[in-house]
Amino acid sequence: MKNNLLLLFLLIFTTSVTAQKINWMTMNEALAAQETTPKKIIVDVYTHWCGPCKLMDKKTFTDKDVIDYINDNYYAVKFNAEGTEEVTYQDFTYTNPNYQEGRKGRNSQHLFAHALKVTGYPSLVFFENDGKLIQAIPGYKTPEQLEIYLKMIANDDYKKLTTAEAWQEYQKNFEGTF
Repeated sequence: MKNNLLLLFLLIFTTSVTAQKINWMTMNEALAAQETTPKKIIVDVYTHWCGPCKLMDKKTFTDKDVIDYINDNYYAVKFNAEGTEEVTYQDFTYTNPNYQEGRKGRNSQHLFAHALKVTGYPSLVFFENDGKLIQAIPGYKTPEQLEIYLKMIANDDYKKLTTAEAWQEYQKNFEGTF
């Protein structure tokens, strides 16, 4: 009986730990959610062929601290920069008119990714509570590297960082907890 209870406890604990993940949505869903409950948006701009994108999914977006912080402070969006999803942003519907079905490897860049000036993958793009673009941050980030951006933007500290020197000082004084 004791062993059965222990096994049941371990099964429940393991299921709850592995089930924790980021609440991903589409960009259209995030923008609609902002209308009723304003919250900043973080967009993971990726492609299917991108190795660092897959690594970020495996290592960064599975980190408990990253998951908790993003879910608490952002609407999280997964966006395939070479996909076919229609995105309506600022009264314009973005598509990928040059997408080639069945093509292996690289495909045409989605017009939304182009409008965000995303040139490398992965890129993280941040938006204000009202949907206005803040900034795109290119490249793979570990949980520890991502933390400063997540907190700086969630807390509006980025608004005070108007010079390279201010950013360097902010980085120097930042104490991460991830």
